[in-house]
Amino acid sequence: MNVTVPDEILESARMSEVELRQEIAVLLFEKDRITLAQASRLADMDRLRFQHLLASRGIPVHYDVGDFEEDLATLRDLGRR
Repeated sequence: MNVTVPDEILESARMSEVELRQEIAVLLFEKDRITLAQASRLADMDRLRFQHLLASRGIPVHYDVGDFEEDLATLRDLGRR
């Protein structure tokens, strides 16, 4: 799905497209609507950098079974390369 945000909205908010994606990712993660992995992908940041962004805003990282299973799958995939 693509979402189009008019340039004048970004200009009004004094934000770049990258900053808007990060803000949306932080908001959705904070509201527990998406996982840490999903939020970091949406923000186009590696997980550690996204965690630093969350920490800078005082937002705790909630790590659940889904996140753990996703991490295990990633580790398995990395082991096959």
